[in-house]
Amino acid sequence: MKYSVNKGGLYTVLKLEEKSIDSLNAPQLKSELVFFRNEGVENIIIDLGEVEYVDSSGLSAILTGNRLWRDAGLFIISQAKHTAVKRLIEISKLDQILVIIPTVDESIDYVKMEQLEKEFLSEEE
Repeated sequence: MKYSVNKGGLYTVLKLEEKSIDSLNAPQLKSELVFFRNEGVENIIIDLGEVEYVDSSGLSAILTGNRLWRDAGLFIISQAKHTAVKRLIEISKLDQILVIIPTVDESIDYVKMEQLEKEFLSEEE
């Protein structure tokens, strides 16, 4: 599976450089997500900008990532812009479960705002 990683202070962007996430590469995506979580990545943004097709194996990998970050930080899907990908997410009702943000920049801003809110709430206590 081809991908690139961009690490910021509060987040890691995993840009998938594949046209499809399917049974051939979904197991590797799951493995990479487990690796990043075990490495202590607190907030991860999955950039699907180049992904044009996702099958059930790909959805399973994405859901695995969501479970891994459920209690740890943020798991964000970004740039799910291709029609087939958007439709699959909507049909499977994952748009009600996953945090989906249109762009990577907006996703980074979301992570920063969540961090500010966390800090603000901890100061109040």
